[in-house]
This record gives sequence, structure tokens and C-alpha cells, in this order.
Amino acid sequence: MRIIPAIDIIDGKCVRLTRGDYDTSKIYNIDPVEVAKEFEANGIQFLHLVDLDGAKSKRIVNHKVLEKIASETNLSIDFGGGLKSDDDLRIAFDSGAKQITGGSVAVQNPDIFKGWLKQFGADKIILGADCKERRIATNGWLKTSELDVLDFILEYQSEGIDSVICTDISKDGMLEGPSIELYREVISKSKVKLIASGGVASMQDLIDLKDIGCEGAILGKAIYEGKVTLKELSTLC
Repeated sequence: MRIIPAIDIIDGKCVRLTRGDYDTSKIYNIDPVEVAKEFEANGIQFLHLVDLDGAKSKRIVNHKVLEKIASETNLSIDFGGGLKSDDDLRIAFDSGAKQITGGSVAVQNPDIFKGWLKQFGADKIILGADCKERRIATNGWLKTSELDVLDFILEYQSEGIDSVICTDISKDGMLEGPSIELYREVISKSKVKLIASGGVASMQDLIDLKDIGCEGAILGKAIYEGKVTLKELSTLC
């Protein structure tokens, strides 16, 4: 299972939210590049980089942070947040993203998202399935749709999606453990490579996610709050 630390960006700084609430924003480092370099120095190979300003404003904003991390590390970066147009995607890939994650656009503009999938291929496009009480959420989790998360994933599986990042918003930033049962259901009823996100608080959580068949696990606050050390994570990389 791939270990994928997350860096969320607001105003160019590394922050974390609780349950997606922008009012809970806590700055952990003013220099995301420094954080990324520390990850790499401890054997981390992958990074989940989220442009929270972009998610809120519906356009890519912090691509310069992406560019700097990509140019100063060898991390394989998947980038999300505010990607709504072909131009946003071009900027993301030109700035060094190896993959992009599309969530809101896949709900609100499926034709655009499906076009990206055809143009760039399933190895470059990740479906972001962020949900609250199983309902897909959009726009930086500020809005909730009526789409069931499993139905949403299965629909895009039929369109060729291979990788899905699934976040249970109620768990995100709470350090109370991930949504094991939800992920187990998705894995058993689909063929996608599932990347779990939200709630990881311990090494045991990561072991549990690996045991149920997750292809990857994203964690953020657990690292920043010292619940899991980079040295411990290096044993799984």
C-alpha cells in the first residue's frame, strides 16, 4: 500500500482543516516546500497536494507552490483543488503534477472530466469521491449533492476511471480512525484502486487499511500532530 502524506495549501502555507471547515484552518508550516523535502528525506515517494484556495475559488490558485515542490523534490505529486477547466489542467501538469484529482468537476461538469480521462488516460486522472453521510460533496466540501458515493464511483468506473481517492468528511482531521466499513464496501463492490483519506491517527489504522485492500492511504494531521512519525512511516514505504 502506498503511503501518501498530504499538504493542504491556503495563502501559500501548509495548513489542515477539521471536517473540511475553513474556519478551523491551522497553519503547521509557512513553507510547504520545507515540509515536502522532509517527507522525501524520510523515504516518502508520493505527495497529495491540495489547493484549498483553488477549491474555494473554483480555479487553480497555488500552482507556484506545486511548481516549487516539483522542481525541488522527486516526489510523485497528485494535485487537486479548483481544477475546473482545460487551462487549469494544463497549468497543473506544466507545474509538475504527475496526476490530478478531480472531484467537484466530475459532479458538476462530467463531460469536461470525461474529456480529461480520454485525453490524458486513467493513469493521470484520479477521481475524488469526497462524501458526507455517503453523499458526494463539492466545492471544497462546502456543498453536498444527492449522489451516493458508491454509485458515483461505479459510474466513473464504467467510464474508465482506475484510481479513486475517497474521503469521509466526517472523519477528516478528527484523528478518530478512518471509515473502514465504507472502504471495505467500495473495494468489494468495485474494481477501482482505492486510496483512503481521512481519519488516520495511528500506524494500526494504516495496517487496517492495507489489510482490507486499499491501494494507498493519505494522511496529514496524524503526521503534523505527531501521532505518526515519519520514521515509522518509512518502515511502510
